[in-house]
Amino acid sequence: MMFGSILYNCWAALIGFTVYFFVALQKTIVLPLNVLLGSFIAALIVFLCMFPVRMFLSYIFYTPKEIEFHQIEQLTDEQSDLPSISPHAGNKTSTVEFEDESTEEIAKVVRTMMHTEEGTMPSRS
Repeated sequence: MMFGSILYNCWAALIGFTVYFFVALQKTIVLPLNVLLGSFIAALIVFLCMFPVRMFLSYIFYTPKEIEFHQIEQLTDEQSDLPSISPHAGNKTSTVEFEDESTEEIAKVVRTMMHTEEGTMPSRS
């Protein structure tokens, strides 16, 4: 895939034609046929040289496609199948948040929180 379109080649050819044309007019002996022929040859050369330039630009500006979400999930699933060694493997402490509290106390706290939310919310009519 190349950067830009063929229009870039045409613009470069036009600029090459114009530059050669005005440089050739600066000579002391100016023959119209030589100036026009040389300008067209310069335009053709610049037109053809733009193809490698456009390929080089596409190489510079290339950005790979993003990995889709399901591909990331597949990669993580494959990695989770492998045994992993963490740097804190010797530390076997549990980090359960409600380890000491009973389930009844937790349910009681949730009920009171829901009751206070219902009391503070404006009623819909």
